[in-house]
Amino acid sequence: MATPSQAIITGVEVLAIRLPMEKEHKTASGIVSESPLVLTTIYTNTGITGHSIVFTYTPIALKPVADLVMNMSPLIEKQVLAPIALEQQLSSRFRLLGSQGLVGMALAAIDMALWDAHAKLHDCNLVQLLGGAQKTIPVYGAIGFEGEKGSAETATQLAQAGFRGVKAKVGYPDIKEELRVVSAIRNAVGPTIDIMLDYNQCLTPTEAIERTKRFNDAEITWIEEPTLAHDYKGHSVVKNTSSIPIQCGENWWNTLDLQHALDADASDFVMLDVMKIGGVSGWLRAATICASHQKLVSTHLWPEVSAQLLCLTPTAHWLEYCDWWNPLLKEPLQIENGLAKVGSNTGLGMDWDDDVAAQFSIN
Repeated sequence: MATPSQAIITGVEVLAIRLPMEKEHKTASGIVSESPLVLTTIYTNTGITGHSIVFTYTPIALKPVADLVMNMSPLIEKQVLAPIALEQQLSSRFRLLGSQGLVGMALAAIDMALWDAHAKLHDCNLVQLLGGAQKTIPVYGAIGFEGEKGSAETATQLAQAGFRGVKAKVGYPDIKEELRVVSAIRNAVGPTIDIMLDYNQCLTPTEAIERTKRFNDAEITWIEEPTLAHDYKGHSVVKNTSSIPIQCGENWWNTLDLQHALDADASDFVMLDVMKIGGVSGWLRAATICASHQKLVSTHLWPEVSAQLLCLTPTAHWLEYCDWWNPLLKEPLQIENGLAKVGSNTGLGMDWDDDVAAQFSIN
């Protein structure tokens, strides 16, 4: 039998699916009613397989991302299963084209599947593989663009489920409506639950400055992406005029975006998206950079692998819980007393039910 150091990649398989959501998610930018997902499987000569899931946001990008992953597969086939080395090779290969957008999604799909296989090869999860230990990670749940009544109802459900924080989508035409929404949420959850607000990049810096001032007495934990994600200077101006912490990062691609944002002093906190930051390999670099700047790190989507990555992050802050993909997953993340619990399963926690995947496949 091959030893872990001898594991060789023998093939790659990709499945594109459109997974319906039990409850559509409204934001200031539009409505999310389904999850377009690319499922990647990497095979090895040991019989161990690695899985990953990437979210393409729109069905328009689903097939192109799936095709990119398959087109990249010859670059890793017949190679030793070594995630760090292969990530470096792929990054070098795509330096001229760039590693953002659809290319970045495909690279992250491969990187996460490599790490999943590597952990399974050693019969452990990612935390154990990299010498970490289970951390106490508080979890918050999301509230869509649901208005005063709907936001209060969802907040009540999240609080009753034990979540320690709730994050509401905002960006209403009238700031007075936003204030009513926040007041309704606070009345619903009480004084001990954290409340975060997410503008999804819908304000100008000037508008953001004016609106953040209106929440000074609302005990808000953070205000997220008030202006365009890559307007680092604009975010810095908002941050330096706000008494409420500014959260950014879920739309930063790779650690270079992170470094530019930190150089510009664009936010108080950092939120990493494991796909956009460059998979597990990118996250590990980003976590080190954030620690060197003493920036608290929270997560965006991918709760199963993100919980593990926070256990490896020196400045871990909050985990965003999202159940969009639970119907697909074999072992969704467990939440106990408002805290994320990394399970005993091996790998990254991205194993899926083949029957569900086949049902919603567009291949």
